[in-house]
Amino acid sequence: MRQIGRTNGEFGLIEEGDKILVALSGGKDSLTMVHAMREQQRRAPFKFEILAVTVTYGMGEDLSALIAHCAEHGIPHEIHETNTYEIAGEKIRQNSSFCSFFSRMRRGALYSAAEKFGCNKVALGHHLDDSAESFFMNLIYNGQMRALAPKYKAGNGLIVIRPLIQLRERQLAACALENEMPTIGDEACPAMRFDVKMPHARASMKKMLFEMEEKYPDLFVSINSAFGHISDETFFDPKRFAL
Repeated sequence: MRQIGRTNGEFGLIEEGDKILVALSGGKDSLTMVHAMREQQRRAPFKFEILAVTVTYGMGEDLSALIAHCAEHGIPHEIHETNTYEIAGEKIRQNSSFCSFFSRMRRGALYSAAEKFGCNKVALGHHLDDSAESFFMNLIYNGQMRALAPKYKAGNGLIVIRPLIQLRERQLAACALENEMPTIGDEACPAMRFDVKMPHARASMKKMLFEMEEKYPDLFVSINSAFGHISDETFFDPKRFAL
């Protein structure tokens, strides 16, 4: 909670009067996030609202444990139904990688849900490991210096925030495990129902960073610092030369 508070203070993620849609998939990251947001409500010197929203893919997902958990802890919760699974069956070719397709569809559904429920912000559960992996994926595969921003404005004007962006994945896993949260795992992943290639790029980055961290234990401390100290005039973009 201290780190989340520092992140919020540095980037102004949560503000008075906000109504924040918290994307709740039921995984360890999103469950930890929604409980952290509830705790932020208790601690903050101003008022804001949260609404947990779970997007379905139209696969007949069993969300009973998640619904019961939210009710038990007084977390406002809505289910946003989609037919993404059916659409995917029509659009995704056999043996193709499709995680980006589902990610785009889910993000669009969250934006639609935010508009439906009158939310001005959407909170996503990405953490520092996600940001580091994305940075190296973009560097190695796309030739681009790009990570995951703590806060940005979507094309439709919604503000998207990442309250957990300076936390490690293992911290979130430990929180979910120690508090016996009813996490939803791979059984909710549409990939399990398609004959497709599983994505290898992120898995490769995760393995690479794991090996690097074994050699350099402060690696993620340095990455977190580097993401906030960018000497962009030292790169090969003439628009950024400090002349």
